Amino acid sequence: MCIEEKLWPQVDTVTNGICERFHKTILQDFYQVTFRKKLYEDLESLQTDLDNWLWHYNNERTHQGKMCCGRTPMATLLDGKRVWAEKNLNQM
Repeated sequence: MCIEEKLWPQVDTVTNGICERFHKTILQDFYQVTFRKKLYEDLESLQTDLDNWLWHYNNERTHQGKMCCGRTPMATLLDGKRVWAEKNLNQM
C-alpha cells in the first residue's frame, strides 16, 4: 500500500476555511468517536467505516450552513443542479 501526498494550492481564505472546518468535523465526529469505540486491525476496516460515515454525513445528516439551510449536502447539490439546468434552459 502506498500513500501519495497531494498538495493543493490555496484558492482563497473562504475555501481554506471550509476545508479546515471539515477537517475539524471529521476529527470530532468520526475519528475521536470511532477510535474510542473500536481498535482497527487493518486499514480496509477503517476505510469502510469512514466511507459509511461520509455517506451519512452527505446524505442523512442535515447541515445548518449558509448554502444547505437545514438540508443535506446531497439535497443541496441536487437542488442546485436543477436550478442551474432551469436557468440554462431559460436562456436558450
